[in-house]
Amino acid sequence: MLGEGILKGMAVTAKNFVGSYVSKDRLTTVQYPEERLPQKEAARNFPFLVFDGKDEHAGLRCVACQICEKECPPQCIYIIKSKDKKPDYVGKPQFYPAIFDIDVSVCMSCQICVEVCPFEAIKMDTDYELSTTDRFDQLLLHKTELAKSNEYYRQIHPSEATEVDERLAAEKLKAEAKAKADAETKAKAAAEARAKAAAAAAGTPATPGGAPAPATSTATARPGSPAATPQASGAAPSKTAPAPTPTNPPSSAPVPAK
Repeated sequence: MLGEGILKGMAVTAKNFVGSYVSKDRLTTVQYPEERLPQKEAARNFPFLVFDGKDEHAGLRCVACQICEKECPPQCIYIIKSKDKKPDYVGKPQFYPAIFDIDVSVCMSCQICVEVCPFEAIKMDTDYELSTTDRFDQLLLHKTELAKSNEYYRQIHPSEATEVDERLAAEKLKAEAKAKADAETKAKAAAEARAKAAAAAAGTPATPGGAPAPATSTATARPGSPAATPQASGAAPSKTAPAPTPTNPPSSAPVPAK
């Protein structure tokens, strides 16, 4: 029939039009800003820096390696490395960014900085309300504005944050075990060195275990001394019988001639 396709298309349009007012899943319009749609976990807008604990300076994960600055396609990241060091999450002294700026007016939210970061220090935020009257200074975010806690990261990306926390905890345990093994090895080497030094000072060689070797005497005991007798030396007495004494010893006097 002529116009059948037009009628079917109009029916689909009418169905969708009416359903958008009835179906809750299809109510795509909200009264913003009074109403806000919840952000999806995979949503991303602009990067932010993650720190652990309460202090954003002491707990900042970034070590100013500047990999994100080099890999950023629009070159919107600016980093200056510090002169001193501070302990990281495993206790190893690391540099930190003295200055860390991101120009969000240039950032294209590509997430390359997140992918190349080896320290899980930079992540993508879901905040999109960044409108301002100044498109220069207000859109250049500094380190204090970029730093956000790990608890905030868990709220916006719970699955990803859990995986990251487990991996960092495993790395920390591994580093602590390695440090403990190294400390035990150094303590053992120091003990052996002290034992060798003490043995050298006493004039006796040291055994591999660290204890000095037993001293040996080279003196020869004289007959009749206490050390020469079996009782004094601790040896068992000999059971051999003594040689018999002759009753009539031969006389050595000359016999007179008759």
